[in-house]
Amino acid sequence: MAKSIMIQGTMSNVGKSFFTAALCRIFRQDGYLCVPFKSQNMALNSYITRNGSEIGRAQAMQAEAAGAEPSPLMNPILLKPTTDTGSQVIVNGRPIGNMSAREYFRRKKEFIPDIMKAYNELSAHSDIIVIEGAGSPVELNLKQDDIVNMGMAKLAESPVLLVGDIDRGGIFAQLIGTLNLLESDERNLVKGLVVNKFRGDKSLFNSGVDILRQRSNKAVLGVVPYINCDIEDEDSLSHKLENNSNGIIDIVVIRLPRISNFTDFDVFSQYDGVSVRYVTKYTELEKADMIIIPGTKSTISDMKWIRENGIEAMIKKRAEKGVPIFAICGGYQMLGRKISDPLETENGGSIDGMNLLDCTTVFSREKNQSQVSGKFLDIEGFFSCLSGAEFSGYEIHMGITENMGNTLTSCGGSYKNNVYGCYVHGIFDSVSERIVRRLFEEKGINYMGGNSDRREYKEKQFDILADSVRNNINMDMLYRIIENGVK
Repeated sequence: MAKSIMIQGTMSNVGKSFFTAALCRIFRQDGYLCVPFKSQNMALNSYITRNGSEIGRAQAMQAEAAGAEPSPLMNPILLKPTTDTGSQVIVNGRPIGNMSAREYFRRKKEFIPDIMKAYNELSAHSDIIVIEGAGSPVELNLKQDDIVNMGMAKLAESPVLLVGDIDRGGIFAQLIGTLNLLESDERNLVKGLVVNKFRGDKSLFNSGVDILRQRSNKAVLGVVPYINCDIEDEDSLSHKLENNSNGIIDIVVIRLPRISNFTDFDVFSQYDGVSVRYVTKYTELEKADMIIIPGTKSTISDMKWIRENGIEAMIKKRAEKGVPIFAICGGYQMLGRKISDPLETENGGSIDGMNLLDCTTVFSREKNQSQVSGKFLDIEGFFSCLSGAEFSGYEIHMGITENMGNTLTSCGGSYKNNVYGCYVHGIFDSVSERIVRRLFEEKGINYMGGNSDRREYKEKQFDILADSVRNNINMDMLYRIIENGVK
């Protein structure tokens, strides 16, 4: 059976997912068979595994860092918010329906057998499991039925590292306050503290480490600097969504209220001179070189939002000027003539689309979850350079789209003039260099960046992340904590 270490945070967005990924990479480098695990994840960024199961994108990223095949065992419960008070509930990679927050919290202990079955199966075939918590372990109104923080630590009998974010301030209140709000048996599970995202001269925080150690009576494993590496981030609080800088090539993504899988566009950020901006105002589209409409968990309501705030009109205006428009999944559905949800799969109703593509979409009860590979057909328009290009990715959608126009790829999709849409998440990973080169050519600039291998790039980023964490925490102490467990 595997040893384990659990990463909990003082709040959301302290870097738990990245720290988990770093440890997965470090343990892989050290020769261990390591896997990530998160019992319950709430995210709109998701991934389809080889067997067609849906899991949180972060667990797929962490599995990549560990050199492991992503599996539904790594994230047995996934919640995908559909409204402010409800989510689609996915168990063992498959949706079981939509639930209100109240209903889910009432029922979530029913899923403990699923969680432990997944965990035990991973444990039987691994050396080390790195468990990630969610949010804060001391949300006092939610602790009674917890299955993702201290509740999970107890189920797995796992030692815990508590991570705080010094970049957001209040690091002593974060770490010491969290410990003080834990019950004594929970506090005993915490075997060490980590200060994350430190900027500047670490020696200036030496006294801070002493204070933390004395006040908490816990070991401080290290002070990890703010790490500049390009790793996928599933969180809606991601700093990537706040980028407002313009590159030589300005790619603009519509930041829909229920945006999903925005990691689809991370690949463009690896090219010099290319910026990816996420926008919510129509005025921010005026100088875009390419406009992307991403996926969404609430297609009809987000289509209303696009229409009401003037973004639809600006998209059409820019399309008339020849600016290329590319949409994925829910964004693809919006570009068509009509979207209907007669079975209330999302929220019900119907709405006219933007009528930029000759297709219509009707939602069904069955969810398409599959990995796909194919190639672009012989296409025309701005991105004719994609003709014949091969790609791989995955599809996650409830809608069935009937295309009456030009077919984009061997896996479907549609195009018309300079407007393109399909269901394939991750499609840009395979063809980004062609797109970037074409965008540079349109500006009369000869792009000299060469072909950038996405997999090789990601591997380098994982190594940067792992090296930074390894060099700034006490690895000997970490291995002792793992070896000793909760005793």
